[in-house]
Amino acid sequence: MSAPFKFILPPELSAKEPPERRGILRDQVRLLVIDRATGNVEHTRFDQIDNYLRKNDLLVFNSSRTLPASMHGCDCSRKHGPCMEVRLAERLPDDLWLALLLCEKGDPFGCGLQPAMQIQFAEGLSATVLERDARIPRLWKLRFSISGTELVDLIYRLGKPIRYEYVSAPWDLDYYQTVYATEPGSAEMPSAGRAFTWKLLLDLKRRGIDAAYVVLHTGLSSYMDDELDAQHPASEEEYFVSATTAEKIAKARANGGRIIAVGTTVVRALESIADSDGRVEEAHGYTRLKIDHQHQLRAVDGLLTGLHEPQASHLDLLSAFLPAEKICAAYQEAIERKYLWHEFGDLNLIL
Repeated sequence: MSAPFKFILPPELSAKEPPERRGILRDQVRLLVIDRATGNVEHTRFDQIDNYLRKNDLLVFNSSRTLPASMHGCDCSRKHGPCMEVRLAERLPDDLWLALLLCEKGDPFGCGLQPAMQIQFAEGLSATVLERDARIPRLWKLRFSISGTELVDLIYRLGKPIRYEYVSAPWDLDYYQTVYATEPGSAEMPSAGRAFTWKLLLDLKRRGIDAAYVVLHTGLSSYMDDELDAQHPASEEEYFVSATTAEKIAKARANGGRIIAVGTTVVRALESIADSDGRVEEAHGYTRLKIDHQHQLRAVDGLLTGLHEPQASHLDLLSAFLPAEKICAAYQEAIERKYLWHEFGDLNLIL
């Protein structure tokens, strides 16, 4: 991470609860707007985003639905085996899952985690621990006793949303969903689109600003290990881009519209499949693409995203849109004006 991103974020600027619990509507969070050409910054409210969009622009959303990916289980393969929080990170192509195993007493990683361990959950669900992940050794591969839709249904009954220490209470899963989410699979909320309401989407549609959807199932934003998190290991995330979305992107480009990604996940999905001319076709795959200032954007013209904490890998991605110095200058303004950070916080539009 380059030096310009080493800013100080005061703890009180972490959004501790959803906007609805702060007395405002979803779409009334604040919006920091940065002009890519000039670096100029404007401050507004999210429900005024139409002032920065124009006819034929295309907003591309990630319709992945958030899983209640934090589950409670106990090691039943040995006497008095430890109980633990199992944070599901991602489903692998062979129906195995990667998960972060956090023991509930003492050192989170020091409770004898080992291959062949059997984790027992409620309602008869169990999982066998297979091996550590080669890329991210804090993650373990698990094989659950059931799979597919049956497993996902059980995860929704047994799990809770992953909660970090800055969040003040264990909020219901509904607070961690976008209004348009359809495909279950994300360990954490693709939060850039959280502020959209159906009314706002319909209003934009009437103004000639269309919407398209991709799916990219997001992994964990933290492995609860400062040294590992600082290395930003590339998570391998599954994506789907439909023929309909590819056609809408081509149409918007042909009509002079801009392709605006709602979230860094959408940028990763589209940039992973775009050709040298920015063309996108129907695709399904897994991506480990890391985007930084050296990446030449091909498919995406603008980005709506949250505000990212110091040293976050998302800041590297933002530097593909703007020089790091301009991002940091805008963030300093946001800090001075007391914008709120994290998944329930304010938003940033880069156009």
